[in-house]
Amino acid sequence: MDKKKLAEKYRKAWEEKPMAISNNIKEASWNKFQSKAFPTKKRIKMPWRYAAAAILIISLSAGGLFVYQNTQQDTYKIAENVIENPTSEWKTITLPDSSKVELSANSKLVYATDFVHNRKIELNGEGFFKVKKDKEHPFQVVCNETTTTVLGTSFTVREDLKDGVSVKLYEGSVQMSVKDSTQNWLLAPGEKFIYSKQTVSIEAFNRFVDFDNEKFVNVVQYIEDGYHYKITIPEAYLNKRITLRINKKEDITTIVKLLSKLHNLNYEINESLKQITFQ
Repeated sequence: MDKKKLAEKYRKAWEEKPMAISNNIKEASWNKFQSKAFPTKKRIKMPWRYAAAAILIISLSAGGLFVYQNTQQDTYKIAENVIENPTSEWKTITLPDSSKVELSANSKLVYATDFVHNRKIELNGEGFFKVKKDKEHPFQVVCNETTTTVLGTSFTVREDLKDGVSVKLYEGSVQMSVKDSTQNWLLAPGEKFIYSKQTVSIEAFNRFVDFDNEKFVNVVQYIEDGYHYKITIPEAYLNKRITLRINKKEDITTIVKLLSKLHNLNYEINESLKQITFQ
């Protein structure tokens, strides 16, 4: 017997129930019974407003993923390297372009991961820079509201109290600029740029140390104090006299080579032990 005839049979039996039950109640009861006894497969329809909400949720989820990835990409592009010197001594740092920085105590510098192409540094504290020449990629040091732009030179940048900055040029040339100012200042070796209380001044400074007929041992003492190397020389040379002018920020190797030529000495530099031996 098919479902239709069976349902009709049960309906007649249902109709024979006592009349005390109203037609409305019987109809409701029959519909309930029929829905359970003879369920039909129906296509579930989603009201348009719920469908729209579902689409919106998916769109937002996709947008969130995109923003996350984009944020990650942006973070990668602007990723920075931070170098701090928490010690009480100067530390030498070699940058990715082979430029060198002597970072003073409690100072910090920040540069981008693509530094070879974007040679820009943010400095807090004090640093002495020996910059590798690269005309296509100017080297910039940003300190407070000042920017020092160079192509290849040696100079110091020092952050002073109350947002002041001083720049000393030892070799080459640098161009100075200040935030919100259209004016630039070009420094020559031996000139000092001072920015304090939104005012700029330039003055001369002595970038050399002179030894006029001094004992060799005095020159050795100067190197030990300034470069933190332990120097050993033959005793016979301790009181020999020497006349010499040294750039205050000269590379230690250059000084050692010059001294060895002046006195016809051989030398050995041990970087790991910070020792120099003349013989």
